[in-house]
Amino acid sequence: MSNIFESHAHYEDEAFDEDREALIASLVPNGIEYVVNVGSNVETCHKTVKLTDKYDFFYGALGIHPSEIAGVTHKELEWIAHETGHNPKIAAVGEIGLDYYWDKDNKEQQKDFFARQIAMAKELHKPVIVHSREAAKDTYDVMCAEKAGECTGVVHCFSYHKEEAAKYLNMGFYIGIGGAATFKNNNKTREVIAYAPIDRILLETDCPYLAPVPHRGKRNSSLNLPIIARCIADIKKMPYDMVVSSTYDNARRMYNI
Repeated sequence: MSNIFESHAHYEDEAFDEDREALIASLVPNGIEYVVNVGSNVETCHKTVKLTDKYDFFYGALGIHPSEIAGVTHKELEWIAHETGHNPKIAAVGEIGLDYYWDKDNKEQQKDFFARQIAMAKELHKPVIVHSREAAKDTYDVMCAEKAGECTGVVHCFSYHKEEAAKYLNMGFYIGIGGAATFKNNNKTREVIAYAPIDRILLETDCPYLAPVPHRGKRNSSLNLPIIARCIADIKKMPYDMVVSSTYDNARRMYNI
């Protein structure tokens, strides 16, 4: 049985406070070989660094999520850049991007932060983890303007149509697929899975969020990744082990691990 690469998790989240150590200890025995823990604000970035210090199989990504940009100082962004550039366990800049679902009144500020963090990633030769929700055109426009293809990365929890996926794939980006692919009426994501080459897909949970069916609505964890891999295998009509090994290779290649 092939080992799995969890490309996007949030184990610093308070949802794991009661059993974090026990849960993380169960991952490797259950075939989860690598985890990339992703920061979203200054506090969670610091917690991510601590997790990568504590667990050999944890790597991290540091960045400011579009819903967390208020009050972030230049000094804090400098810390993220320094840590990302000097800590060998920090593999990417993220999660960064645009979110017009939760925040509609600060679009220009979101775009500015997104552009600055793409520039940071290019300077540090790191990939980016892109969050994009109800902001397809602006996300793509900023990425084109900032030449994001030079640093590559992943559009995580991909939620747009396959026509949008084609644009990011052409830019050299990967597509992050998580538990939402198993949701009953999510034909859009299933079409993206069918369309995207297997060598450009990453497995992710975004845990504790977006648990797959039959655990939808409960706390998610990397232990649910086999459900997502089986969903992809069914859609692409390929062996489960091929999905796991391909997405494992993809994540190691993108994160340079």
